[in-house]
This record gives sequence, structure tokens and C-alpha cells, in this order.
Amino acid sequence: MNDGSAMLPWQVIRQDDHSNRYRVGRYATRAEAEQVVDSLDDRGHEQLYFVERLGRQAAESG
Repeated sequence: MNDGSAMLPWQVIRQDDHSNRYRVGRYATRAEAEQVVDSLDDRGHEQLYFVERLGRQAAESG
């Protein structure tokens, strides 16, 4: 993994009302990513924010 995902394996994802997903940022720890989600949720946005580990979907489906 030379793309940096080993160093920043946690990402925050925003999902809108039409189920479009966008990466908000990548973080070194789950706790750091969850803090970002909490701060975005505190602002009262209507969007869904969640934490996801990079590479997890590929590992689960394979």
C-alpha cells in the first residue's frame, strides 16, 4: 500500500439525500475520524456522516 492508506486508514464519508457518497477526509485513527463526524453532526447538517476503514469493503466481499 503505497497510496498512504496504511498511514491514514480511516475516512469520514458524507452521504446525501440521494445516496451519493463523498469523502470528507482521511485520518490516522478511528477516534480522530469520529471527532470530525461529531463536530459535523453538532452543526445540524441534514446529511449523514460516518466513519469507514479503507479497504474494509474489499476484504469483506472477497
